[in-house]
Amino acid sequence: MDMQTLFITTGVAFVVGVILGPLFIPILRKLKFGQAIRAEGPQAHQKKAGTPTMGGIIILVALTFTTLILSDRSWDVLLLLIVTLGYGLVGFLDDYIKVVMKRNLGLRAKQKLLGQILIGLIFFLILYLRGFDMSLDIPGIDVHWNLGLLYLPFLIFVVIGTSNAVNLTDGLDGLAAGTTAIAFGAYSIIALLGSKYDVSVFCAAMVGGVLAFLVFNAHPAKVFMGDTGSLAIGGALAAVAVLTKTEFLLVLIGGVFVVEALSVIIQVISFQTTGKRVFKMSPLHHHFELSGWSEWRVVGTFWAVGLFLSIGALALYMK
Repeated sequence: MDMQTLFITTGVAFVVGVILGPLFIPILRKLKFGQAIRAEGPQAHQKKAGTPTMGGIIILVALTFTTLILSDRSWDVLLLLIVTLGYGLVGFLDDYIKVVMKRNLGLRAKQKLLGQILIGLIFFLILYLRGFDMSLDIPGIDVHWNLGLLYLPFLIFVVIGTSNAVNLTDGLDGLAAGTTAIAFGAYSIIALLGSKYDVSVFCAAMVGGVLAFLVFNAHPAKVFMGDTGSLAIGGALAAVAVLTKTEFLLVLIGGVFVVEALSVIIQVISFQTTGKRVFKMSPLHHHFELSGWSEWRVVGTFWAVGLFLSIGALALYMK
């Protein structure tokens, strides 16, 4: 396998996604699967109310079709699809409850967490039964730390944490789509260099699917990915990190998502302990919006940061 194969894979997924968009978005609009906007959010976002959501289905169909057609359909692919589509199902149920049943908060926190943990357990069980290496490697340092069964809580933490971090990042037109395209682009190269060819194909297909979605999600967005897309993409990113044994490198490649999640945690802790807010609003992208930045400036800056971090991660991996 070479880079040309990856470009072809990305191209196929992109074409499938671009074809699906005009077919699928009108259906979402006709079914009135419109996004509800938080009243306490930036006022400029109120005009986005009613924009079709659950558009993550476009990404997942393009990803699944392309991966199954162009990969060798190995155990790696099966595992990646189980995690991705499993988290996508949790996100779909959450979106469905929000937009169809009109319960603004969607699934209850415990229900969503239970679903995420269950998929993480299935992921771990299959890895364990196949004799997966339950150890951690720290990039740039010759450290090989065997966790044994303690790898289970670590894996669940990584998958749930990454999934929810991507979900938090999905708050501006094109923000989550662009940053995840960059992250999966980096991982497609890492997987290729590590001879994990099917993982590389999966990542390239994800890049194509997300870029196709970005065609319709760029400002002003015609569709949102919803939890259907963000939870699935985050789960997929974590699963790729696990299969390539680059769990710590994920912190760098997914640095934008980490900072977004930390901004929420810091805001909550600060407000509950001192009654004061560190940021004008969390996640962090809203802070910059309320500081006077345009939506495109925030998105473009976060894309640039994500690209810089991914290039740094690749350099560290190849060191």
